[in-house]
Amino acid sequence: MSVILQVLYLWKNKLTGTIPENLGQNLNLTLLDLSSNLLTGSIPKGLCAGQKLQWLILLENQLTGPIPESLGRCESLTKIRLGGNSLSGPIPLGLLSLPNVNMVEIQNNQVSGSIPSEIIDAPLLSYLDFSHNNLSSKLPESIGNLPGIMSFFIAGNHFSGSIPPQICDMPNLNKLDLSGNSFSDNIPPEIANCKKLGLLDMSHNSLTGSIPSQMEYIPDLYFLNLSHNQLSGPIPSQFANLQTLSIFDFSYNNLSGRIPLFDSYNVSVFEGNPLLCGGLLPQACPNATYGHRSKGMNSNLLSWLVGALFSAALMVLMAGMCCFFRKYRSQIYKYFHRESIIRPWKLTAFQRLDFSATEVLDCLDEDNIIGRGGAGTVYKGVMPSGEIVAVKRLAGEGKGASHDHGFSAEIQTLGKIRHRNIVRLLGCCSNHETNLLVYDYMPNGSLGEVLHSKDQSVSLDWDTRCNIAIQAAHGLCYLHHDCSPLIVHRDVKSNNILLDSTLHAHVADFGLAKLFQDTDKTESMSSIAGSYGYIAPEYAYTLKVNEKSDIYSFGVVLMELLTGKRPIEAEFGDGVDIVQWVRRKIQTKDGILDLLDPRMGVVGIPLQEVMLVLRVALLCSSDLPVDRPTMRDVVQMLADVKPKRKGSALGNSRELAELMGLKDDELHQVLVCV
Repeated sequence: MSVILQVLYLWKNKLTGTIPENLGQNLNLTLLDLSSNLLTGSIPKGLCAGQKLQWLILLENQLTGPIPESLGRCESLTKIRLGGNSLSGPIPLGLLSLPNVNMVEIQNNQVSGSIPSEIIDAPLLSYLDFSHNNLSSKLPESIGNLPGIMSFFIAGNHFSGSIPPQICDMPNLNKLDLSGNSFSDNIPPEIANCKKLGLLDMSHNSLTGSIPSQMEYIPDLYFLNLSHNQLSGPIPSQFANLQTLSIFDFSYNNLSGRIPLFDSYNVSVFEGNPLLCGGLLPQACPNATYGHRSKGMNSNLLSWLVGALFSAALMVLMAGMCCFFRKYRSQIYKYFHRESIIRPWKLTAFQRLDFSATEVLDCLDEDNIIGRGGAGTVYKGVMPSGEIVAVKRLAGEGKGASHDHGFSAEIQTLGKIRHRNIVRLLGCCSNHETNLLVYDYMPNGSLGEVLHSKDQSVSLDWDTRCNIAIQAAHGLCYLHHDCSPLIVHRDVKSNNILLDSTLHAHVADFGLAKLFQDTDKTESMSSIAGSYGYIAPEYAYTLKVNEKSDIYSFGVVLMELLTGKRPIEAEFGDGVDIVQWVRRKIQTKDGILDLLDPRMGVVGIPLQEVMLVLRVALLCSSDLPVDRPTMRDVVQMLADVKPKRKGSALGNSRELAELMGLKDDELHQVLVCV
């Protein structure tokens, strides 16, 4: 009896030697992952001989030689991950035109030559990383033929010439890193067309000209690095209007003029620009002067007269106040002494605020309550300007309290981070009795409320649920991979994913968040933190936590989105949670149909999308942390869902069986392994 090898996972071992040349003779090979080993030699040319290879993952080995040209003709490929080797030679022609590829990683190698200009169309390609190689020449204008790109990294190469304006023909571009090259000429003003851009790094190049003021129209830009170039002129004052911009660096250019009024910054982000002035910089901006001496004399005389009148008025006012104080001294003392005890409030702002602490306190009315939880009560507040906010009141412990119910953690975390899928903290109020947090108001409440409330005024169809899953994953991915130190949320659940007026998802409630200096570190906690039904198995019995604990919880949220069930339901049985219940259900074809939430309209849902999201949920909720993907991988897998809308819709169990062509006992293996 012959064995048909389809999936080969041998990653993170200590394998040595070369990859067998005849491995590709198995014409059914679909998934190959040999990453994080000690393999040497070259990549076999015939790995895709059967044109079925979908995943080629050879990260972090010691492979040498060129990337086989045959990979540029392997139309079945969806993921190519070859980073962290010593590969050389050019990028094969056709590699960026494969019809199904969504990820290409060749970072940290010795690949040379240029990016092939023969880019026809790779509609599904969303992640491209060629950073830290020996690539050179110009960036081809045809790079704009990749409309699905979300992340584009070519840092640490030898690219030269101007940055092509066509780079912003990629409407979904979210992260662009061109640092550490030799790009010259101006920054193209067309960069403002990248409306979804969040991270932009053009540092360590030879860019000249001024900074385009049009960049103020990039609404979600949170990271901007233009340091170590030859840029001149002022920093556009409009940059101060970018409320999401929290990390920026303009150092070591030829910039001049007054710096914009940023909320907060370190002086080092402007150093190396001797003509910049104002703000916290040591060099003050010169004041305007008059051109004629007579005008200066008139100005001095006028200033003296105004000063004299002001001094006289001040003396009269002080005399009146002294008389008033002598007459009503006892009443004034009692009033201010009482107010200092009751309301010694301090307002700390993280954004530009048009309201005061007193106006925040006025929101704390029983009629304004919109939610209650273990950490406190949430109120809806309308400020005098018309702005609607949410005020979260955390229960205090009195003077000298050692527990602040997550206040310090939430402030430490949310006060620093900016992301469109993380709830925005506007400010905080505190005194020795109570702590208040002021957020953007989310009119549709939490995902948990919408999914599990008896009030079905807000309905979530399949497309909306997919979007919520992707958006929440982006928020968590930012915490795990883009924050330094990384942030582990520790309480990921549907009630902590808030929905705005357009049902866009925002990760919220960082009262239990933990900051990790070492990304590979697992820390022990003194007690279990999190919510019942969402806590990862290893956390419950070892009290050790890292980012994989969040990923397990996110897997539970995905199952909630699919099933409409709570993590713990009586119908699951004693001691059975949603993860175990879903695993039991997928053992049969009918079980998959039964577990889907009927409120999203089961008939007509694309089957491939359901299977992909279910598979991601199962991977995230694996019992062993090492078997769970990273949040970056989760984002990538969920991004694959929408482009897969080519298959048939989900109808009944007979259609499912015919489409899958599987026996009952084979379906679980497909979900877990494909």
